[in-house]
Amino acid sequence: MFFYFLYNQHIAVIGDIKGVIHKASRNEVQKKLYEVIGEINKKYKKEISSKFIVTLDNEFQGLLNNGTSIMRILLDFERLMFPIKVRFGVGIGEITPEVDRKMSQGADGPGYYLAQAALEHIKNDEKRKQTNPSDTRFEIEGDNQSSAILINTTLSLMTVIKESWTDRQREIIWDMLIHQDSQTDLAKRLNIKQPTVQKSLSKGKYYAYKDAFDTINEALGEIL
Repeated sequence: MFFYFLYNQHIAVIGDIKGVIHKASRNEVQKKLYEVIGEINKKYKKEISSKFIVTLDNEFQGLLNNGTSIMRILLDFERLMFPIKVRFGVGIGEITPEVDRKMSQGADGPGYYLAQAALEHIKNDEKRKQTNPSDTRFEIEGDNQSSAILINTTLSLMTVIKESWTDRQREIIWDMLIHQDSQTDLAKRLNIKQPTVQKSLSKGKYYAYKDAFDTINEALGEIL
């Protein structure tokens, strides 16, 4: 993939909670969201230009200075918020004015416009009841539209895979993605047998999913 580089280019991420949150559980969901955001900001502080913050009841945003960890950040949001579902619009482009490290709110520019447009695209797909719409979409400023199409197509295929996972397969696959070690080590952590790990990885199409995950991550890492 080839990228056209822009001045003051950043990766803007806008996320929101998918689905209706009942009033009785809203406080619990928001509390969990704040906790997850705090953990993400701490874990990825080197990659974050402007910390993730909650901007609306169910919406949050942040700004990254490079693409090397974007897929892992999205994965962490997804697994730490689970079973609450989150969707992401990601915009790659120029940010104005000067970036505030402590707060992304107030920042402007094509990067954020693209992230918002990506999120709206996902919502529109859901309204049209598109089969297995992706919960993540990238929009890239400049002469990079073919790259954006390839990334989003890959994300859609990844969604088809993960929507088929059982709870056990999801637990095992997420653990493998996080630790990147052997099936034996994973089996010890989860107190299960290694053949169970192997079977779950195979049926959950882990290796195809990981190849797609790594391909997107590598491509995005070349942007900044």
